[in-house]
Amino acid sequence: MGEDKKIHEPMMADDSQGQDQNVDIPKTTFTQDRCPSPITKLIGWCRTNLLLVLTILGVIFGVVLGMTLRLSHPNDDIIHIVSFPGEILMRMLKMLILPLIVSSMIAGIAQMDAKSCGKMGSYALCYYAVTTILAAILGIILVLAIHPGDPSIKQELGEGNEEKRVGTLDAFFDLVRNFFPENLVQATIEQVQTVYIDKPKYFKEIAAMSTTALPALIGNGTNVTVMSSNVTMSGLISNESLPNASMTPVNTAKPQIRSLVYRPGINVLGLIGFCIAFGIIISNMGRKARVMVDFFVILNDVIMRLVIFVMWYSPVGIMSLLAGKIMEIDNLAKLAEQLGMYMLTVIIGLVIHALGTLPLIYFVITRSNPYIFLKGMLQAWLTGLATASSAGTLPITFQCLEENNKIDKRVTRFVLPVGATVNMDGTALYEAVAAIFIAQMNGIELDMGQVITVSLTATLASVGAASVPSAGLVTMILVLTAVGLPTQDVSLIVAVDWLLDRIRTSVNILGDGLGAGIVQHLARKQLSHQANLEADGHDVEMGPIDGIASNHNKDEGGIGEFT
Repeated sequence: MGEDKKIHEPMMADDSQGQDQNVDIPKTTFTQDRCPSPITKLIGWCRTNLLLVLTILGVIFGVVLGMTLRLSHPNDDIIHIVSFPGEILMRMLKMLILPLIVSSMIAGIAQMDAKSCGKMGSYALCYYAVTTILAAILGIILVLAIHPGDPSIKQELGEGNEEKRVGTLDAFFDLVRNFFPENLVQATIEQVQTVYIDKPKYFKEIAAMSTTALPALIGNGTNVTVMSSNVTMSGLISNESLPNASMTPVNTAKPQIRSLVYRPGINVLGLIGFCIAFGIIISNMGRKARVMVDFFVILNDVIMRLVIFVMWYSPVGIMSLLAGKIMEIDNLAKLAEQLGMYMLTVIIGLVIHALGTLPLIYFVITRSNPYIFLKGMLQAWLTGLATASSAGTLPITFQCLEENNKIDKRVTRFVLPVGATVNMDGTALYEAVAAIFIAQMNGIELDMGQVITVSLTATLASVGAASVPSAGLVTMILVLTAVGLPTQDVSLIVAVDWLLDRIRTSVNILGDGLGAGIVQHLARKQLSHQANLEADGHDVEMGPIDGIASNHNKDEGGIGEFT
């Protein structure tokens, strides 16, 4: 009755105590009756999502600016000036990769027990394997159905340039070598790679053999053949003519040997391996390692705040990158005429995978709307479209998943760095399509066994593709070598790789994000149980249970709130 009395009291004009309520009720009624106009809603949405709107405008203006400036046939200096703001964006993003990976991986793993970490890793790897295989199969189905390749295309493009020799075994061993770097500091700037070089002093060895070993082996009128690796030399020599004998070369190809070299680029795989081991160790140390865990948690917060500043500059950088790249193309019309069907096949496959296969997997597992989730990743998708680098977009991906999609930071810190390195759905699809397209262009019919080989090799090669621009071109040589296709034809499709690389990178980023959402759903019980233990103050093997770590999981707040 007391509540009913309070409801009716504001209707009495002479009740001074109900004046505030008498004012509030008409306001509430007025707000409910008034419906905001569509323009008001649009303005409110733009204010809320201002950064996303600016990024979309940056993409649109970049394409328009590039197409417009192409008409004036700009020289290299103009292209360089237009591209310079985009170069600055790439440099800032790459600057943040190293501290972000190290701090996020260690802080994430150190705040989980070994069992939870193992389950999350198993979920993530299973997801990566399934989606990558499905992407390669989808690409093969599309390229066989559309059949974009034709021998007449190669006649127009001409012969390709011979590519560097790459072996499947060498690529696999390079992955393992990079996972165990011999120098952690060197791993921050370089990664190891196997190359083939000419065998040194080869012809000196042949000359020595012709003057020492041959006279002891030959007889009168004996036909002598000297073989060394890939070189065969023969001649008809007699005792009388031995001093003036000459050797006629049959194959002058120099033998090559394996050699390990270091090429520029962060060895992300090696850093991930070290951070996983480091995080597990300090997690098992409990309270002894509290200071270390607190350090990496705060370092991660500082890096993410720097990411916010970079994100506000990204619309300008994205516009610059797209405009500069479009201005660099010599002849768009001729390029579309020659490789248009090939590009269309790859793009259709990537769109189906990004908007069909991946969302379907997410919906089946989580029973949630995947497109609402993808909407929250739009900023990261557009950044990947401009930068063509999964690793470079990693800071933006962290921000989108944690802020927009509310993914647990313990999940993003563990899943995203690994996903940016090994989860390459778009690359697997692209390499499968490109390999069969090159076979069709050369008039080669692949049997079922070769098609299966292409799918498996494309899946494995995509794991070895570095998360940097155009890395798929290098690993594609592995796929071509596996089925005996000419590797030099890779150079014929380089002209369109700038566009396809951006699209497949954006698909890789969406796959990483959806994977984080799936892992959080599957590991929700472990995460919830762990959070309850932290809240109750129980001692668990995950570093600190109070102070910085627990406050960090509950609050996005500043450093000053950590006590």
